[in-house]
Amino acid sequence: MISTWLSLLDLMYLSLFILITAILKARVSFFKKMIVPTSMIAGFLGLLVGPELLGLFQYNLDTLGTVVYHLMAIGFIAISLKERKLDQNRPEVVNAGIFIVSNYLIQGIIGLGLLLVLGGVLFPNVFPGIGLLLPLGFGQGPGQAYSIGVQWQELGIEGGGNLGLTFAGLGFVWATAFGMFAMNMLVKKGIYPAVFHADDVKKSKVIEEDQVEELSLSDAMDKLTYQIALIALIYLITYLTINFLSSFLQPLGTYGATLSQLLEGFHFLIGSLYAILLRIILNYFQKKNVHLEHAPNNYLLQRIAGVSFDYMITASITAISLYALGQYLIPVLILTTAAGIGTYFYIQWLAPKLFKRNELPNILGFYGMLTGTISTGMALVKAVDPKFESNATDNMVMGSATAIVFGLPLMFILNLPIVGFIGGEPIFYTYTFLALIVYFIFLLYLLQLRLKKVA
Repeated sequence: MISTWLSLLDLMYLSLFILITAILKARVSFFKKMIVPTSMIAGFLGLLVGPELLGLFQYNLDTLGTVVYHLMAIGFIAISLKERKLDQNRPEVVNAGIFIVSNYLIQGIIGLGLLLVLGGVLFPNVFPGIGLLLPLGFGQGPGQAYSIGVQWQELGIEGGGNLGLTFAGLGFVWATAFGMFAMNMLVKKGIYPAVFHADDVKKSKVIEEDQVEELSLSDAMDKLTYQIALIALIYLITYLTINFLSSFLQPLGTYGATLSQLLEGFHFLIGSLYAILLRIILNYFQKKNVHLEHAPNNYLLQRIAGVSFDYMITASITAISLYALGQYLIPVLILTTAAGIGTYFYIQWLAPKLFKRNELPNILGFYGMLTGTISTGMALVKAVDPKFESNATDNMVMGSATAIVFGLPLMFILNLPIVGFIGGEPIFYTYTFLALIVYFIFLLYLLQLRLKKVA
């Protein structure tokens, strides 16, 4: 009988850690003051009591990795299915997307560049391409970093999946610890005004109203069931698409086989694109006054995405293997330190030029998001804008959607180092570095043109 429980045991452990953390954040003053997502603290709790530290719990790391991989895609599909009304007169949304991708590029240049410079002398046995797991872990989160890391691991990069999770875990530390330091420094020095005064922040509460009408059980099928079924259908189409493309790529030699492997790491992006396409089709039918018995529901989709990301973040930190880091520990610490500081100064330099209103919430929000996740970004924004009345949250959320378009070329750039590794051609590492710089310059030029046009 015990064997029938094993497949769900790790998920139950994650639930226990989330519940314990939720109670601590509600009742213990130390945790109340922390602007850190509950799921992140729960993940570090899981890591602390796990087999490599206190040893109170034994996890199946493969199971936790699978949880991270699939919940990330489910969350992205749910978010992409939501209906949004874009204000076409808000150039910040497009600017935010370009800005987000330019941050990925800065982090990639830092990661790959440092390993190219230091690798030959200090870390001769380290694959320079792991520097590109830095923007994946920092800029896009644990799910993406783990997905790509696992694909590299299957192609010969030792500990790739764990490296991705480690970059993401340390990114959370920079997002919260350094993010709070930067927030206090900027507010106290009066460099940028907060949206509210400190007294307003202490008194204000953000209350999310439950939309009871969205939870009707009178239908033959529960509305939540329909949302889950819709997400599952899109995920099935995503799976079939990856299989179909892989069947064509596999016979194309090393590059084709490698690209095929990486497609599995970009499953979340493929699923998101299908969800956006479906959303466009449904919007078309609505404009034509075609009645639909069931439709994607924003409230329920947001709840599904929230659950997915909470469990994904908890699992991703819990699954970090400190022993598996081995030879990578020192380079990882060097890269994450350089990226944590470099990302902050880049955002502080460019964000006020792009978002001339509410500079402080935008700086803090983007820093939290581009070193951690959108949850840590929102937490930092909430500290200076408790009612979310600034444009920072719109820029972050909708900018992430437009970033998908500008981020597509990175999918191909990301493929170059592993091709060089498999083919024994280190020159591909240099090609990758140059490609990152060229694309970064192009995006800065594009932003300059857009700012001139608005002015």
